Amino acid sequence: MKPRLDFHKAAPDAFKAVLQLDSYVQKCGLERRFIDLIKLRASQINGCAYCVDMHVKESRRDGLSEQWINLMSVWREAYVYDAKERALLGWVDAVTNLAQTGVPDSEFEALKAHFTEAEIVDITVAIGVINTWNRLAVSFRTPHPLDQPAAAA
Repeated sequence: MKPRLDFHKAAPDAFKAVLQLDSYVQKCGLERRFIDLIKLRASQINGCAYCVDMHVKESRRDGLSEQWINLMSVWREAYVYDAKERALLGWVDAVTNLAQTGVPDSEFEALKAHFTEAEIVDITVAIGVINTWNRLAVSFRTPHPLDQPAAAA
C-alpha cells in the first residue's frame, strides 16, 4: 500500500481543526476506558490499520486487559464488557455505520440508561472525531508504524 499524500502537510489548518476537536474529547470528562473503546471500535469498523494500531497501544498503556482489547471486534459474543460498555459499543457501531443503521432508538435507549445527556453528546462527538481521523488515514493510505521485532532469546 502506497501513501497517497500527507494530510498533515497538505492542509495543516484542517489538521489543526480536527486536533482541536480531539483535544476537547480528551478533556470533556469521559472515562479514559470509554474514549479508548470508542476509538478502537470505530477504527476496527472503518478498517483503519493506523488507528487500530495506535488505539490498541493506548488501551494497553491505560491499563486495559489484553482480553478487553482483543475481543472488541466480537464484542456481542464476549462476556468481558459490562452493561455500560456494551451500550456504548452498540452506540459506536450504530453511529459509525449510520448510513446502514439509521442509529436506531433501541441503541439510544440502551445508552441513555447509563449516560447523561451531556455525556451522550460528548460520546457522539468522540465517535465523530475518530471517524474523521479514520477517513483521513484510510483515504490517504497513512501507513501504521512497524514495531521492532522482539529479540531472539
